[in-house]
Amino acid sequence: MSLPPPSPSSTAVITGASSGIGAEFARELAARGHGVTLVARRSDRLRELAAELGETVRAETIACDVADPSARAALFDELANRGLTIDVLVNNAGIGTIGAVTKIPVAEEIAQVRVNVEAVIDLTTRAVHQMVPRGRGAILHVGSTAGYYPFPGQAGYAGTKAFVHTYSEGLRAELAGSGVTVAMVAPGPVRTEFLAAAGMDEKKFAAAFPKFLWMPAREVARIGIDALEHDRGNVIAGRRNWVATRLVQALPRPLLLKTLRAQHPGLRRDRSTT
Repeated sequence: MSLPPPSPSSTAVITGASSGIGAEFARELAARGHGVTLVARRSDRLRELAAELGETVRAETIACDVADPSARAALFDELANRGLTIDVLVNNAGIGTIGAVTKIPVAEEIAQVRVNVEAVIDLTTRAVHQMVPRGRGAILHVGSTAGYYPFPGQAGYAGTKAFVHTYSEGLRAELAGSGVTVAMVAPGPVRTEFLAAAGMDEKKFAAAFPKFLWMPAREVARIGIDALEHDRGNVIAGRRNWVATRLVQALPRPLLLKTLRAQHPGLRRDRSTT
């Protein structure tokens, strides 16, 4: 089954919806007639976006830190209290560390696993338990092209996104025939607040990657929702990123790792401070 048709009581839950790709997922789904539930920590940002989208669809907001297990559980209870049926789940919330692991606090490395892996499993499992008995639903995970190969300078982040890739593929196969579709969209570089949150200068990071690989957040969102609509499974956002990722995968692993280690702006930054 593809993306379920919207109804007055159904909603599409988008985590990390306060900015960047998450906000664009909300706009894309609203443009297709889906009511949305915007989830993030920053309630002020959520209210602004809800006011924008509320002109055409039902737009709800729930302030929630997806790194908190109790907050995740309360999210589904709150949806039920509002009389909403979750037909679409977009696991977009994500964080990442950038730079030498010797300089990154342990707590930050663990935090990205909680958000990028633990929260994805938790929210997805809760959604599946509701969707499968109804025989309809759609779940979209946001991965990254960094999850397709080891990535010195973002080793932990790439590892979490490799998990998202594998998890999405396995879950999609498991749920085949249930009426619930699973997809993953893997963006390449996108200009969002992600880099600033990771303490990385966007200009320096951008200089390390060809300009033709950068994509607008709205285009990534469209590709992701299309993957659900047409039941495409795991997709890399954009033809150029697809080609670049496959070429990188084809490189001999020792050469790839040596090149990435030498060129990653986060590692160059950290080496310059030692």
